[in-house]
Amino acid sequence: MPSAKILEQKMAQTEALAERIRNAQAGVIVSYAGITVEQDTALRTKLRQAGVEYKVYKNSMTGLACEKAGYGELKAHLTGMNAIATCASDPVAAAKIVKEYADKIETFSIKGGFVDGNVLDEAGVVRLAEIPSKETLICKIMMGMQSPLYKLAYALQAIIDKSGEAPAEAPAESAEAPAEAPAAE
Repeated sequence: MPSAKILEQKMAQTEALAERIRNAQAGVIVSYAGITVEQDTALRTKLRQAGVEYKVYKNSMTGLACEKAGYGELKAHLTGMNAIATCASDPVAAAKIVKEYADKIETFSIKGGFVDGNVLDEAGVVRLAEIPSKETLICKIMMGMQSPLYKLAYALQAIIDKSGEAPAEAPAESAEAPAEAPAAE
């Protein structure tokens, strides 16, 4: 039986993990069995650069934290060697990076996840990973807003060109200064 001090430490870690899960926009549980040290280091670096927290916890601790955070359904995915990746700022970052590694490494697999209060299975996490990034979506919206304006401008210019009502160009200024008219007395 663990001492009271160890139990207190584990409960504090579990509560910290539960708080991290509550504050995250999304998270993914992965099975990392069979991944090499080099692959794991590259994965962790990429996740860290994207603002994703990735850590290995005991399944019992992760399950308890998921229950406390309101994602008790995730406990069904907690068998074997698992890690959890969470992101507080971008709901698709963790899923995108983890999916990329799951596609490259045969033994590395996605087990489940969560986003916006909903529990996802493996297929749900894969669909989440296929969503374009926030910057790409904003760019597409802006292009969609600009397109009608450009079309209107081109249509108006075509009408002006066709009817010959284009504004006359300003006459070229002559090199000589205009003569002053005599003042009237």
